[in-house]
Amino acid sequence: MSLERVDPLLLALGFGVVALVLLWRVLRALSGVAGLHERLSGLSDHQNQLAGGLAHVAQSQTQVIGLVEARLADMGRYMGDTLAGNAQTTAASMGALRERLHVIDAAQAKIEALSGNVLSLQDILSNKQARGAFGEVQLEALLSDALPPDAFSVQASLSNGRRVDALIHMAQPLAVDAKFPLEGYQALMRAPDDAARVAARRALAQALRAHIKAISERYILPGETADGALMFLPSEAIYAELHANLSDVVREGFVAKVWIVSPTTMMATLNTLRAVMKDTRLRAEARAVRREVQLLVEDAERLGARVAKLESHFAQVHNDLSGIRISADKITRRGARLDEFDFTKSPE
Repeated sequence: MSLERVDPLLLALGFGVVALVLLWRVLRALSGVAGLHERLSGLSDHQNQLAGGLAHVAQSQTQVIGLVEARLADMGRYMGDTLAGNAQTTAASMGALRERLHVIDAAQAKIEALSGNVLSLQDILSNKQARGAFGEVQLEALLSDALPPDAFSVQASLSNGRRVDALIHMAQPLAVDAKFPLEGYQALMRAPDDAARVAARRALAQALRAHIKAISERYILPGETADGALMFLPSEAIYAELHANLSDVVREGFVAKVWIVSPTTMMATLNTLRAVMKDTRLRAEARAVRREVQLLVEDAERLGARVAKLESHFAQVHNDLSGIRISADKITRRGARLDEFDFTKSPE
């Protein structure tokens, strides 16, 4: 259809409708712009609030950072003090640890030395001669501890040519001999059963009887030594076994006048002997003092006699002096008369 045939009214109406549509759209666009403006205003307000919040957050962050820095500084000082204290404590602990290590080293050295001494003691005890010397040394130590030096002698020779381990000087010297039957005792301790123990105990008793017989025959000499002697066992264990299970050997020793002693009983015996020796010496000293007093009395009597004799001499001298004085007086008077005599006058 051509434009010429279109009704102008319809055309105007169409243009009017288009204009209305365009106007509506423009108005709508304008209303959208107004809302956008409002939104932009709200967005600006929110932005301002956000800026204020950010400033507040920044301020709070600054405060937090300052607080954190102060806390970090305090923590640094605390850690420094703690580390310094820990360093001092550690140094003190290390010093104490070093001292303890020194003590442990010293104890270890003593243990090693003691171990060596134990090994040496085992070597000594395993050798019969060295074991005898060990008993003699222990006996001499006991004698030195209990008695004065002049109260005993070691390795003393007797008239029969024997040499005794020790001789205690008393009114009659007392012989002491050290014996150490270790083999028999060790065999008894190692016995696996009752039969072996009986055999070992019998062997130990036999060894002790042999020692008792030797001491009785060699070191008890009538008129030279005491009528008894001591057998010194340097082992308390052997002494205990002897008195516990070998009482018959002890009785045989009593009969032979050989008294068996251990280190403990030896010290008690020596203390008793020291008391006896002290009493004996006191009695001897008392006798000596009494003898000296008697001699002093005799000297005093002689002195009295000599003084009396001297007094008689003095009396005689006094008499002689009196006679001499009388003669001198007479001579003086006669001289005076002679001096007064006048030789120019004739005698009447």
